[in-house]
Amino acid sequence: MAQYAVGDLQGCFKPLNRLLNMVNFNPSKDHLYLVGDVVARGPDSLACLNWLLRHQDAITITLGNHDLHLLACAELNRLPNPKDKLEAVFQSPHFSKFLALLKQQPLAVSLPEHHAFISHAGIYPTWSIDAALVYAQFVERCYRSINAKDFFDAMYLTHPTGHIKQLNDLEKFRAIVNVFTRMRYLKANDELDLINKSGISEGCELTPWFHRERFQKSNASFIFGHWAALKGVTKMQNVIALDTGCVWGGPMTMMNIATKEQFSSK
Repeated sequence: MAQYAVGDLQGCFKPLNRLLNMVNFNPSKDHLYLVGDVVARGPDSLACLNWLLRHQDAITITLGNHDLHLLACAELNRLPNPKDKLEAVFQSPHFSKFLALLKQQPLAVSLPEHHAFISHAGIYPTWSIDAALVYAQFVERCYRSINAKDFFDAMYLTHPTGHIKQLNDLEKFRAIVNVFTRMRYLKANDELDLINKSGISEGCELTPWFHRERFQKSNASFIFGHWAALKGVTKMQNVIALDTGCVWGGPMTMMNIATKEQFSSK
């Protein structure tokens, strides 16, 4: 059995298929961890979801911001943004099954046998892996609950400040979602900057979340996507960026989690 992690699909099915063929992926014995954003912007989100639905026992998705946005649109009865190219998904006879599949998925995953942690955007520097999983499980209960509409409606408000234990449930949901699905840079006071999407440059007053000292000393590997502008480069062996901008013309990247060997669709 082999375990793989793959970067953001964003509706790009053909590169995913090339990678699966490249590693001879066998859904009857192998497992694929997707770092999130399996839909939106790319040409064939429907094909991606159809494949994931057919092979749901062989996959785990740590939900990304685009995946949660799809769930929110469905829950709030909103039409998707045309630039997300999701019309075929919403019109599919399997739409309700797609929603059920996504709601089953976690926000973060720990693989102790590989000393690895996987989420869409990373992990907040002051959170231990155990604490991060507790926070992720709180959000999972929210988007699976009968009150999911209220949580999705609150997801788009301003990022809350203050200690997470002082927030009400709606604020807590939003804060945790932002960390796991939207985080890139931190301000000097460790607050999230949710505006800058660029790659790392000299002289920037903001700090990439993984540049905090905790990650230089950690024995764990942190596998994430979301930040296409990094082009897969973190300059840290234990911080692995798998979103290499496939939807923007770059390759899609897959990694064997045990061996750390990476495969490119180009």
